[in-house]
Amino acid sequence: MSPNVAYPGPAGTHTSAAAAILFPAHTLVPLAGFRAVADAVVSHEATFGVLPIESSLAGAVAETHDLLYERALSIIGETILPIRHCLAASADIPLDEIRTVRSHPTALDQCRSLLARMPKASVIATSTTAEAGRQAIEDGDPTVGVIVGDEAVELYGLTVLEHDVGDTLAFTRFVSIAPYTRVGRGLRDARTAFTFATNHQPGALFTAIEPFARAGLDLVRLVSRPLPATPWKYRFDAVVAGHPLEPAVRVALRELDAVTRTLRVVGVYEGHAEEGA
Repeated sequence: MSPNVAYPGPAGTHTSAAAAILFPAHTLVPLAGFRAVADAVVSHEATFGVLPIESSLAGAVAETHDLLYERALSIIGETILPIRHCLAASADIPLDEIRTVRSHPTALDQCRSLLARMPKASVIATSTTAEAGRQAIEDGDPTVGVIVGDEAVELYGLTVLEHDVGDTLAFTRFVSIAPYTRVGRGLRDARTAFTFATNHQPGALFTAIEPFARAGLDLVRLVSRPLPATPWKYRFDAVVAGHPLEPAVRVALRELDAVTRTLRVVGVYEGHAEEGA
């Protein structure tokens, strides 16, 4: 099978642009949503996958975090793209005549000020921003507005009603995923992603992450997610700056493992320079 890269389709999403940056020489294959991408990589129908994992405005992309936890998947790379949204429709229409706004939940979160100016419009989540654009053209209802990127506007022949409708300049972090973890050396700015669940007692999270602070290691991300079928109990997804074979990182992970119920490394990869830092 020739190398191919799955991403949540259809074409015209921000993730497709990220996939082209991460894998410029591979065939890009749009699939029907995040879960389809993860399943294709696990089953080896796709060599790699690309998913958004974090927005500078909306925070963690929960579905990606959960798929990394639920599936035998690992992060092998990342890139960060500036995200600019526009409000578009199948025809030119005044803003106050829009009755429905469709887009991906993360894009909707990034455009709260716009939605506040359209209190009569119902908000409907779609699997991707581009899927919202495709549906708008297919339905042909001009009262349906969509929040999409410029690529989707051009691809589907949408009419732009307003440019740059995000609350502020936003960036999204995208990760490439594979059914294995790369642990080879040679990364200039290594990142190690891992997921863990603490014992449910006072101070458990502090005890878990204290070894990283003591070693002078930077936890660049820490996200809590609910554990399925266990109400009000959580796991934590984290990323530390450093390689798991470096002595300080190795010791911190060993100490973490000793005080937690579960621990699993879910990625070793080259970090991307933080935009706007």
